[in-house]
Amino acid sequence: MRKCTLIESSQDKKRHIYLDDINSGKIFDYVNQDHRHLKKFKFICDLLLGGHHNTHIYSNEAIDQKTKGVTAMKFFSGQENDRIYCKEYETPDSTLIVIASELLMRKKQKELTHREISIIEKVGSYAYEIPEF
Repeated sequence: MRKCTLIESSQDKKRHIYLDDINSGKIFDYVNQDHRHLKKFKFICDLLLGGHHNTHIYSNEAIDQKTKGVTAMKFFSGQENDRIYCKEYETPDSTLIVIASELLMRKKQKELTHREISIIEKVGSYAYEIPEF
């Protein structure tokens, strides 16, 4: 079981964003490397916490049943095209939990390559011990 840390919750406590403890250093360094990355990360988090959907910046990446619940935060499509792959859970009371799990720098093609598929499958295999929110 992997561990994760809560970083932000919606006011109604129905949506939560966590960070994978093992990869938190890489993700934290990426997000905080400059104002542009931090601003985009906050924008994506605010979108999720507000219960809104925008597939241009956050979308389902599942490719089969084993990768169900894998999503991606998309940074600067058409430019660097970086991704933070996430594992998404919904509790029986409809609480959404999003765990930022793996960073991918510079996705180069529109179609998924072996590199992206490998990361999506890895994130799909993760099982998390989720602390109470």
